[in-house]
Amino acid sequence: MIEETLLEAEEKMEKAVAVAKEDFASIRTGRPGPATFNRITAEYYGTQTPINQLASFQVPEPRMVVVSPFDKGSAQAIEKAIRDSDLGVNPANDGNVIRVVFPELSEERRKDYVKVVRSKAEDGRVSIRNVRRHAKDSFDKAVKQGEIGEDEGRRAQEELEELTHKYVAEVDELLKHKESELLEV
Repeated sequence: MIEETLLEAEEKMEKAVAVAKEDFASIRTGRPGPATFNRITAEYYGTQTPINQLASFQVPEPRMVVVSPFDKGSAQAIEKAIRDSDLGVNPANDGNVIRVVFPELSEERRKDYVKVVRSKAEDGRVSIRNVRRHAKDSFDKAVKQGEIGEDEGRRAQEELEELTHKYVAEVDELLKHKESELLEV
């Protein structure tokens, strides 16, 4: 019972770190990449579809991304979705490809992005702590019902605490890396 709960908690903590990593990837730094477009969806045959499923992305220059739609008919929808997103860019559509030129990030915009990244990191930490709390509750419940002894419960909680520290440290490391990436000029 203890191993199952710890394994389940570890899986959920790994997922929380993966979500934080995805969130960080979607926040653009000085050099945009395909991950910048991960959260943008366009209407395609009446369905909201992620544009990374509708097109391929190339980065020919440090601040330019060329979006090549698989279906040329979807180019208008992709262009509109990019324009309406929170990226703050104005894409140029020549009928075959969509060129997205990203402006240089101002110091103020970089600081705003750092705040967003810190907020997403805190969300990751909170979800890891929630996993810890649920696992701890199940250990406490098992001790109360006599399924496991108090010593086993205490040891399991110590292992759980170590897991929590490990995954919170991973989120902190991701945050540190992303902050340095954002603030480098």
